[in-house]
Amino acid sequence: MTTEQDWYGPDTATFGDRLTGAREAAGMNQTDLARRLGVRLETLRAWEEDVSEPRANRLSMISGLLNVSMRWLLTGQGDGVEAPDGLDTPEAMPLLHELRELRSDMLNRAEQLGRLEKKLRAALRG
Repeated sequence: MTTEQDWYGPDTATFGDRLTGAREAAGMNQTDLARRLGVRLETLRAWEEDVSEPRANRLSMISGLLNVSMRWLLTGQGDGVEAPDGLDTPEAMPLLHELRELRSDMLNRAEQLGRLEKKLRAALRG
């Protein structure tokens, strides 16, 4: 059975995933949350897409508005929202496993890309 900690944990979810899940659990759309936080919609979208992260003061506001702990938003541990229903069905488990493998592969490729880019910059300079 999949637990909420597994679903929103650091190995399976990003900050943006947890922010999106908490926002949806609170019954807000992106426009509502952005307005209540006093940020542009594009800023909130960047947070949810893991393009950028909020500063500590905004993180505190998000935590309060969505009724989750800052620790949960950052790490998936602590007081947060429950995993979506139906994750422990036989049909969902292979899909979740495949998604987790794909996410892991993507993270590894992103790290590899960063290392390669660093080497290229060094080679171009010297």
